[in-house]
Amino acid sequence: MVVYEIDKVRFRLKTQHDLTWIKKYGTVFSVIDETGSGCIAFGVANGENKYFIKIAGADTIDAEIPPKESVETLKNAVGIYETLKHPNLVELLEHYPYQEYYVAIFRWVEGGCLFDYWNFEKYDKNPDIISPAVRFKELPARQKLSAVEDIFSFLETAAANHYVAVDFYDGSLIYNFETDKMTICDIDLFRKQPAVNDIGEEYWGTKRLKAPEEYILGAAVDEVTNVYTLGAMIFDFFGTFTSEEIGHRYTDRKFLPCPKERWSLREEAYSVVLRAVEHDRKKRYQTIAEFHEKFHSAVIAR
Repeated sequence: MVVYEIDKVRFRLKTQHDLTWIKKYGTVFSVIDETGSGCIAFGVANGENKYFIKIAGADTIDAEIPPKESVETLKNAVGIYETLKHPNLVELLEHYPYQEYYVAIFRWVEGGCLFDYWNFEKYDKNPDIISPAVRFKELPARQKLSAVEDIFSFLETAAANHYVAVDFYDGSLIYNFETDKMTICDIDLFRKQPAVNDIGEEYWGTKRLKAPEEYILGAAVDEVTNVYTLGAMIFDFFGTFTSEEIGHRYTDRKFLPCPKERWSLREEAYSVVLRAVEHDRKKRYQTIAEFHEKFHSAVIAR
């Protein structure tokens, strides 16, 4: 492991890399270096302009794929950002190859990531610091419902363009607590339909939210899969779970909804989301749009 510093921001990589060229965009003020994708990402400021610079091929310390595969993944991903352009999707400004890397420049999004794993150690050491996930969980229901509408809208756009969300979870979400806007920030692994689970049990995605088919080699991964993931996410937003229950999702590789008495919305909404996380695919809503319609109706039911 090699430790670097640019503009007093420290980061680590497995091997030697000179990334000082990013200073042409301004002053580095943040970094995310613990990624499985093999990408390292910097926050860079230039006057009033701020950028999120994602670099593939730098061999991150937690990379789950080799640098060349990381480069190809980001190359493929930029086309997805262009195709699925949406008010709630982070804006891609430019992208290009540079030396052995591939670079994507995004407009900086203010807010907090709802699963900022790179800060978990900081939260453990400083219990007075409230994480974005906890802050979001404590928001009034109307604000969280508005954020859910943002997610529904984006996933409907993805479905309309025949894409399936892969590795989509709370770590893909940035919430701005000042403007109450949700932004989707990571769609690198989304796939064009038709798609299948070509990895098996370790298919992309967190075990906290994965659908059953995302553990089965050769199984279809589609819009019905995304219904499940979004349903599980909504349960996390509006339900209460013990740490033991969350732990079972990892050990048992299975999402289980919270009991009805620990659900904060109407009973009608509980029933709607419960159907979304049915183990049997045939019993789920078959489209995000159908799920959206049923959820919206249940939330506003009188």
